[in-house]
Amino acid sequence: MNARHIQGSIVALITPFHPDGSVNFEKLGELIDFHLANQTDAILILGTTGESSTMTHEEDDAVCAYTVERVAGRVPVIAGSGSNCTETMVEKSLSFERLGVDGLLLITPYYNKTNEEGMYLHFKTVADAVHIPCILYNVPGRTGCSISENVVRRLSVHPNIVGIKEASGSLSYATKIARYLSDDFLMYSGNDDIVLPMMALGSSGVISVAANILPREIHDMVWNYLRGDRAAALETQLRYLDVINGLFLEVNPVPVKEALNLMGMEVGGYRLPLTTMSEGPRAALREAMEKAGVLA
Repeated sequence: MNARHIQGSIVALITPFHPDGSVNFEKLGELIDFHLANQTDAILILGTTGESSTMTHEEDDAVCAYTVERVAGRVPVIAGSGSNCTETMVEKSLSFERLGVDGLLLITPYYNKTNEEGMYLHFKTVADAVHIPCILYNVPGRTGCSISENVVRRLSVHPNIVGIKEASGSLSYATKIARYLSDDFLMYSGNDDIVLPMMALGSSGVISVAANILPREIHDMVWNYLRGDRAAALETQLRYLDVINGLFLEVNPVPVKEALNLMGMEVGGYRLPLTTMSEGPRAALREAMEKAGVLA
């Protein structure tokens, strides 16, 4: 499956857990089928929303293998193989490639950070080592560092780097890097609340948390915009804005898992340090979902 020119809604899929904290593969299969039935354009596993930071390498491999088999080539499967250790990111990327994923999401080196050249080499080293497309992941609110405009410019021409998930929330930054977009280097909004402004800057869609609970709606919103029906796209963006904001009342993916459980999806809980959503934010999320018709 070609992961080089994806347009539309890419769900940043949660990882469901059993009560004992182990991965619930049966539920993962149900979620994958749910997205395939609702026209999600690609599936991202093991990203921030997938809680990969608390999963073992063996669990990561098992989730990759299961997802690739379940999807069976119907949509692209992208796996988050990022690490703050470049060597580890190479190892994970090569492992996921062998397991059959169609593309990789590569995060900036958090905690130890780096200088400009180190940032460039962090991504280039992985892109040189694998044979599947790579998407950069800029999320400074999580990592404490950002990919500079100059590094984006340099990486945008690498033949194996096909895009960037831009999740800084800064339209100013997005505008600066938009000048490097091309048919071979795409941008995806990493923030559900500004999908349409990002698309106005040339984004090809969204890597979405909200798509976990609104797969058809996010798909339709993006494709309405791409097909020129801006009014319909805007109506969807605004109709679900309070729900989207509710999904970030506490750290992701706590609220989105709570939302799925409120919908009866039974995706389980979290791994520490993540824990149950506080009652006030939980009530606010439920109210937003009820008002938007997501909950009856």
